[in-house]
This record gives sequence, C-alpha cells and structure tokens, in this order.
Amino acid sequence: MALIGMEAADIAELLGPSHPAYRSRQIYRALYRERAPSLDRMTALPAELRRDLASRTDFGLPSVKEQYGSTDGTRRYLLGLADGRTVEAVYMPDESRDTLCISSQVGCPVDCKFCLTALMGLERSLTAAEIVGQVLVLAGLHGLDPRARQMNIVMMGQGEPLLNLANVLKATRILADPEGVGMFERRLTVSTAGIIPKIAELGASPVRPKLAISLNASTEEQRRELMPITRKYHLKDLIEACRAYPLRTWEHLTFEYVLLKGVNDTDADARRVVSLLGNLRCKVNLIAFNPGPQIPYEMPSEERVEAFRAVVERAIPCFVRKPRGRDIYAACGQLKLVSLG
Repeated sequence: MALIGMEAADIAELLGPSHPAYRSRQIYRALYRERAPSLDRMTALPAELRRDLASRTDFGLPSVKEQYGSTDGTRRYLLGLADGRTVEAVYMPDESRDTLCISSQVGCPVDCKFCLTALMGLERSLTAAEIVGQVLVLAGLHGLDPRARQMNIVMMGQGEPLLNLANVLKATRILADPEGVGMFERRLTVSTAGIIPKIAELGASPVRPKLAISLNASTEEQRRELMPITRKYHLKDLIEACRAYPLRTWEHLTFEYVLLKGVNDTDADARRVVSLLGNLRCKVNLIAFNPGPQIPYEMPSEERVEAFRAVVERAIPCFVRKPRGRDIYAACGQLKLVSLG
C-alpha cells in the first residue's frame, strides 16, 4: 500500500480513530505540499507513528531508472514502479513555464497506427499513486513549484487516460488541491483517442483536467485506418459527445491532429476538419508526425504544415505544436522505452 496517491480521507482511514483528526491533513500536506521524500523526513510526526506507517505502507515514489537529455532542454525519464515495470515521463522547460508529460498506463491498448507506444500493447493501468508520483519525482528533480512559476501537466504520455479514469481523476484531485500539489485545473490536460462514454463521465466530475481529443483524420474511413478504435466509437458520435461536453466558462476543447505526409495533410482534409469542428468552442493543435522505428509514415514538409494551418485558421484558432525532444524519442507518439545507450 502506497502513501503517495492517498487523499486526506484515505489517510484518516489508514490511521484510524486513535489519532487526532488533524493528523491525516498533516501527513497529506507533508506528502504533496511540502514534498517530503520519505517518512523519515516527516519529522513533525511522532517517531512511533512514523515507524507504524513504515511497517504498514510503502512511500510509493517511482525510481529513476534512466534519463535522456535533448538538445532543446527536454528530458525523458524511464521510471521504475514497485512491481518491476517501467513507465515514461517527460520534462519540457520553456522561458516562462515548465510542462510535464506523464503517463496513465504502462503501454497502451488503443493501437493508433502512427504511435510507437501502441506497439507495446497494454501491460496495465497505473494507480493514482503512480500518476502523482511521476509529477513529484520530476518536480523534485527540476525544482518545480506551481505556486512560484507556471507549470503545466499533460496526460499525453503512455496510455489512454479515459480507460483509467478513476485513477486519473483521483490523481487530478490531489494535483489540483491547494493543500496538495497546488496546480490549477486549467493547467492540467488529459488527452483521449475518443472513449465516448468516458468523455461524459469526465465532464460530470467536479474536479477535472481540460479535455483534448486526438482527432488525426477528417473522415470516418480515414480515421478507422489510422485509429482502429473508431470502429467502436464513430467519428460522428465523437463530435456529438464533444458538442454535449459541459465546458467551463474559461475552457475550450482542444483537438490534436497529427499530420502524416500524403495521408491526412491536404487542403481538402483541412477544410473537412473545419466542417467537423466549426460549431464547437475549440482550438486545433497541429503536430507534424514524429518518426520512429516500425512506423510506416513520414513527416510532412513545413510548407505543407503551414498550408494546412492557414486553411483551418480561417475558421478556428489553430496552432502548430513545436516538437520537443524528438532526438531522444520524447516527442508526441514516441514513448516506447527506446534505449539510446
């Protein structure tokens, strides 16, 4: 049983009625706000309580197995979990903010044809402890504090977050709690391939990250080829689920579109994207395909990306996402435990 990943109510239940009510909040703050690296460092707790907790729980932080640095400052981390499995997370610094890309599963079951992670298949979903643990480890390594400098967290690493929604939402509550990690909900984003029933469930949660949809195609047929999950969750129904999604006053949906040379990157595709999304409160992020071994697609030219963007931009805010960490297999769609040593 891991302490990391517990909410205050979980800790209170673990302690039982023999401890004062404030003790669970004290431990909760030490775990997340003060970021104590171990029980031994929680010196405000009685020594007897620390010994008792150590006998019944693990602290729960993942270990750093390997790390790779990019020429652009990005760092890719291979993190070890308690059962011997590993998962990847990425740190991306910028002038005014830092972004952490974290995983929700070991591997991924969705099988998008342009994604290296899909080649792993699914090993298992992560616990809330393992999701929050990625953030705490990377924040500790890089001295990050959302109270001092803007920090974004995107659940766009390994896995399909909405197929692990209960743990994703529990992790979100800890991350977004002012007494926890202290993130703002608007700085948290979850990306889905389009698990329609779970989109509605996410929207009903009182504390939730922003929603990004991995679109990547302009027609049903095209999306089925690139994202086989479309055979179960059709494009038309996905757009309707997005239309019904309860956006907060400050919120827009984000649609991510990976551009594949000669496949989905024509001006006609761009016009169809506008037609699909035109009545939604949204923006579009374009991502030039990030190549990887065993993936049979190519990256489009910068000119083709810009031409696509220009068509979409006439109707919908549209941005080209700058690739980060491509040289160390840390970019979008590249997280497959690729060793560079």
